[in-house]
Order: sequence, then C-alpha cells, then structure tokens
Amino acid sequence: MKLLGISGALRGESSNTKLVHEAARLFGDAEFTLADLNLPLYDGDLEQSEGIPPEVQRLADQIAAADAIAISGPEYNKGITGVLKNALDWVSRTEGNPWRDKPVAIMSSADGRAGGERTQMMLRWCLVAFRPRILQGPEVFLAKGRGQFDAAGRLTDAFAEKLLTELMAALRAEAARGKP
Repeated sequence: MKLLGISGALRGESSNTKLVHEAARLFGDAEFTLADLNLPLYDGDLEQSEGIPPEVQRLADQIAAADAIAISGPEYNKGITGVLKNALDWVSRTEGNPWRDKPVAIMSSADGRAGGERTQMMLRWCLVAFRPRILQGPEVFLAKGRGQFDAAGRLTDAFAEKLLTELMAALRAEAARGKP
C-alpha cells in the first residue's frame, strides 16, 4: 500500500507536517511519501514556454501512484494556504487526472480555536472538481496545533489521536476497496 502525505505548510516545524507523519504512523504498514509543495507559482506563460515543471510532474505522479492520500493544512486568513492552492492548480494542468477516484483524508492543525475548520471546508470544495473519494470523517481539527505534539512529534491529546486513528483506519479500508 502506498500512502502520500501532503502538508499545506512549508515551515520546517509545521504542526500540519507533524500531523501528516502521525497519520502515516497510524495508517500502519505502507510505503509513505511526503509530497514537496515547494513549487513555482502557477504562471500560464511559464507553462506555455517551458511546460510542466519537473517538480510539479513529480507531485502529479506521486498522486497517481498513491493508493491513499492524507492532506493536512493550516488555515490562513480563513482558507487554505497559497502553497496548497498553488499545488492543486499546477497538478490540474498535468495530463490526465491523478486525483480521480483516490481515497483522500483531510485533517488540519491551526493556532486558532477552530483548528482549521474553514481550511477543510475550502479544501473539500477545491478537490470536488478532481473527483477523488473524500472521506467524510471523522473530522480531525487540532486547535492550538503547535502545542499538540511532544518532542518526538507524537500527538499528546488522546482524543485527537483516537480520531486520527479512526480516520486512518477508514482511509486504509477505502484504499483496500480499490477503485469503484
């Protein structure tokens, strides 16, 4: 089983990257890859003159090869990060649709008390056009996310870990079903 993790944050100590790693641990036995969203800004002129950048094609290929995808993103100004939206925009320009029928679990960690609820809503909306199989729950929102992990990067909140465990079990089951 291949699990692709996508963090909507570039910061080295991002709680969303930590959450994706925890999701991979709780997903269980799988080949895990963390996507690199450090991509050029989408620019139609760049695409026309140079084609799809190699790092964008690598991301699209990782999505296509994955059996399941776990995405975690912070909430910036009541929505998804520019980094995550840029990645979605670039991948939409690649051949085919690597997202189609992929089981996708969404989670979030944010400094605010809602834990990134709006980013999850917006991300679901942005993904609909690609037709993945987005899991509906359980919802995992980490409020005050930076304080939710120990020095080893493990979740410290037992309830959050329970929900993430359930979400990853649902993602594994959906991936095991294969394509509809």
